[in-house]
Amino acid sequence: MTIGVLFVNLGTPAAPTPEAVRDFLREFLSDPRVVELPRFIWYLILYGIILPFRSRRSAKLYNKIWTPEGSPLRVITFQQAEKLQRHLGDKIKVVVGMRYGCPCLKAALLKFEKLHINKILILPAYPQYSSPSTGTVFDKVNEILRLSRVYPEIRTVRDYHNDAGYIQAVANTLKDNKSQKILFSFHGLPQKFIDKGDVYLEQCQETVNKIVGVLKLPKDQFAISFQSRLGKQPWLKPYTDLLLMQWGQEGVESVSVVCPGFSADCLETLEEVNMQNREIFLSAGGKVFNYIPALNDSDEHIAVLAQLIEKNIQGWEND
Repeated sequence: MTIGVLFVNLGTPAAPTPEAVRDFLREFLSDPRVVELPRFIWYLILYGIILPFRSRRSAKLYNKIWTPEGSPLRVITFQQAEKLQRHLGDKIKVVVGMRYGCPCLKAALLKFEKLHINKILILPAYPQYSSPSTGTVFDKVNEILRLSRVYPEIRTVRDYHNDAGYIQAVANTLKDNKSQKILFSFHGLPQKFIDKGDVYLEQCQETVNKIVGVLKLPKDQFAISFQSRLGKQPWLKPYTDLLLMQWGQEGVESVSVVCPGFSADCLETLEEVNMQNREIFLSAGGKVFNYIPALNDSDEHIAVLAQLIEKNIQGWEND
């Protein structure tokens, strides 16, 4: 075995409790790529306001989606990795690492070291690149490896927002759609990140343009929106919740919501979109709300990820 694949997702609390959520949020929100504020000012807000109050509130939300096996994000990510391992065979070792929480990236990289694997492909499970998601994964990997006596060969998959297989896989989830409107909802990002040069918005738009091109959707049948905003600063618009409210008030009776930026269902899709935003739309006058699940561990998704891996390790497999 000569090649390792570090399959990375955001991470999740270890349990749906205020204490576990607090630990997770402290690590996540302390990342300078996630919150770009002077550390002294931000830590006063984080430790004085956000962690004491948000941890308890978020724990209640996690309780709504928690399964007997654990957090959906963690469960699905490991299912994806197991299927990828079977698909790729014994010459490639797939290891899961979470950017925040467990299993941490350091533990994942240590597995490769113990197996004497010195060629590692980093595959963040984010189709669209953004600084606070993919960027921070690469930062952390480099930080961990900085003191390694023998630095492994590293390759990275920065994004796959326009990959033909990925586009087709998402389009296939909508091929039987009968709703009046389709809403493509992505995780939000502060507007200032885009103003500073982040390519996230551009890539989200390209993803949607390619999907609707495959489906041949008219422009008045779909829209792009952004969810999960935090704080009072401007985030990417339109906001998912407000747009769904507007549609309900305007007489849109049925909507299908798909979240192409999420490779695995998680709190933001299962609770925020499929529970909170469902209630918003129906309360505003809508009649039918259809959430389209993420690609998760579907065979088609696994084939897409495997193809990405095989493309990015070309040359290594013959060394």
